[in-house]
Formats: sequence, structure tokens, C-alpha cells
Amino acid sequence: MFQLETPRLRLTELSAADAAFLVELLNCPTFLANIGDKKVRNSEDALRYLAEGPQASYAEQGYGLWRVALRDGDTPIGICGLIRRAVLPATDIGFALLPAYAGQGYGYEAARACCDYGLQVLALPQLLGITDDGNIASQRLLEKLGLRYEGKVALYADEPELRLYTLNR
Repeated sequence: MFQLETPRLRLTELSAADAAFLVELLNCPTFLANIGDKKVRNSEDALRYLAEGPQASYAEQGYGLWRVALRDGDTPIGICGLIRRAVLPATDIGFALLPAYAGQGYGYEAARACCDYGLQVLALPQLLGITDDGNIASQRLLEKLGLRYEGKVALYADEPELRLYTLNR
């Protein structure tokens, strides 16, 4: 089973056991405002999200969004990982934390581990980051990871453009 460890965190594949945690995370006001509504309101919705999202990505790509937990106690605090979207030319990094764990360096620690894994272990030639104009915290995190702002990109015709960041190996 996949696992990445940092000094304070453990990243593993999401499973059905994480359904309640996902309902909580995906309905946080910051998640809804900055990432969007994934229509996950209960455990059944969370299992659908897992099957169609992270677990499908693990099967197809060998990577995806992973569960981020504190090493001490295995408390889930967020998700972070690599996502291969058909609408982007390369894999992008995604991350989200429960509000109680934001601003403590956990996002950077998890994202740094994912970037290193993608570039060094998977040998991806490039990583992307996307965020909306108002998500200053994510913009700063992407820049701290070494990604450079490239311009705007529209993923879908009916949605606003997002800020696109790149990091080449």
C-alpha cells in the first residue's frame, strides 16, 4: 500500500474508512469557496467521490489525492496529492486541510512530499498548480514549493479562469 512520511505527517491512500472525514473536509466553507462543491453530503456520496476520484486515479495513474494524517495518532487532517486531469497538459498538485490545521506548515510539508515524489520517484517532467484569484494562501504555498505563475487557464467553459503555476524537473 502507498505511503509517504514526513516528520509530522503520513500520507496514504484514501479508503472507505475515510468517508466521514471526507464529508467533513469537502463541506468546510474554505473548501467550498476555494475548490468547489463536490456534492458530498453523506457517507454514500463520499464513497461515490472516492470511487470516481481518488481510487480511480490510483488505478489509472498509480497516484492521486492521498489522506494526510498526523503521524502521532493517525488523525486525518486533509488531503494532498497529484492529479492527472484531461483538461491540463501535465499533472497538478492539489491540497486541502481542515481549518483547525491550516497555518501550521502542514500544507507545505504534505505538498513538498508530493512534489518530491512526483518529480523524483515518478520522474514527471512537470508539475502544475491551479488556484483561483482569491485564494492567496494556495498561491503562496505553490510559490513556496517553487512553482511559477504562468498566467490564466480555463478548465471548463462554464467556470472562471484559474491561475496556472508550473514547476519543471
